[in-house]
Amino acid sequence: MDINASALVPPYLLSYALDWFNLLLRWLHMITGIAWIGASFYFVWLDNSIRPPEKDSDLAKKGVSGHLWAVHGGGFYNPQKYLVAPSELPPELHWFKWEAYSTWLSGFALLTVVYYFNAQAMIIDKSVADISSVAAIGIGLGSLLAGWTVYDLLCRSKLGQNELAFGVVVYLLLVGAAFGLSQVFSGRAAYIHVGAIIGTIMVGNVLMLIIPGQRKLVEAMRAGQKPDPIHGIRGKQRSVHNNYFTLPILFIMISNHFGMTYNHRYSWLVLAAIMAAGVLIRHFFNLRHKGRTAWGYPLAGCAILLALAIYLAPNAPVANSSKAPDLSRVQQIMQARCVACHAEHPTQAGFTAAPAGVKLDSAANIQQHAARVYKQAVELRAMPLANMTQMTDAERQEIAAWFMAGAK
Repeated sequence: MDINASALVPPYLLSYALDWFNLLLRWLHMITGIAWIGASFYFVWLDNSIRPPEKDSDLAKKGVSGHLWAVHGGGFYNPQKYLVAPSELPPELHWFKWEAYSTWLSGFALLTVVYYFNAQAMIIDKSVADISSVAAIGIGLGSLLAGWTVYDLLCRSKLGQNELAFGVVVYLLLVGAAFGLSQVFSGRAAYIHVGAIIGTIMVGNVLMLIIPGQRKLVEAMRAGQKPDPIHGIRGKQRSVHNNYFTLPILFIMISNHFGMTYNHRYSWLVLAAIMAAGVLIRHFFNLRHKGRTAWGYPLAGCAILLALAIYLAPNAPVANSSKAPDLSRVQQIMQARCVACHAEHPTQAGFTAAPAGVKLDSAANIQQHAARVYKQAVELRAMPLANMTQMTDAERQEIAAWFMAGAK
């Protein structure tokens, strides 16, 4: 006997349940991401801040390569780092891994729910490339696998021994990925997939190299053997790489709120500039933790961001009130292009409430949100999403003329 799922659970309730699933996934992703990136920041700071003990001290005799004293939360702490491993394995050993795994798993689930379940609206922009949902998902998943594979092979090559050259090459490859994805995806989807590539590289470092290396150190000690320091050296290298990835990936996580970046004609160059600024600012902090102050790095990063802000600034609109349409005409455009999502009861699949609470299903609501409509539809061209309702340039010009004439 066939069972009709829609007869058991109405479609609007299924969509509502998906909204809650989306909400909880985002919350989980944020919580685990904070835990993972916070640990990354802390341990890189710790590695850069510890100082070697005196030569004949008890710490030096124990094999401690560095330590420091700190005060926090009403108590004193004295973390110590061993050159390779302590002489005896402690009974309890904490592993920093589930923060990374949980962040990637929740992030991939979000990518699936938000983008892959609704590829036609969230990934595909037919003005960029008219591809099928299957092709879009295949390209997205393929980019994650290719990103990790190429990065890992480069790390294991001779290039991986030159940190500066390696960093430049990986940066250029990510810029290339941003360019390539922007040729087949909407700008928003291209950005989020570059972030997913970075996140996959970061968790791959933890899963495939850092944790296995640490396990080999522990196994050697339990077998009464001297641990091979190469595992610690490789793990430290990948950990430092992850640290430099953090600021770019944090921007990408919030980039969907800023159409001025991902909707630009050269969105991939915009992302390249922001990633470069993030790396320069992160490098400043890493140097500062070592006791070195190099203000040129954050100044260069801020200069890039300032130049980008000037470059992205919109041109001043020119009002032409004699040709401005009235509100009834704008309402017709909203009805045809926007109300499927921005209504009290959206009819667009995947939406149970108006995005950002913006409703455009009445004349009063359109006037209330006139500035937002102008900014998103005309200035940024971010709406309709991926222009899935095919708003024309002429319609955007009508909205602009109406808004500049006073939105009457």
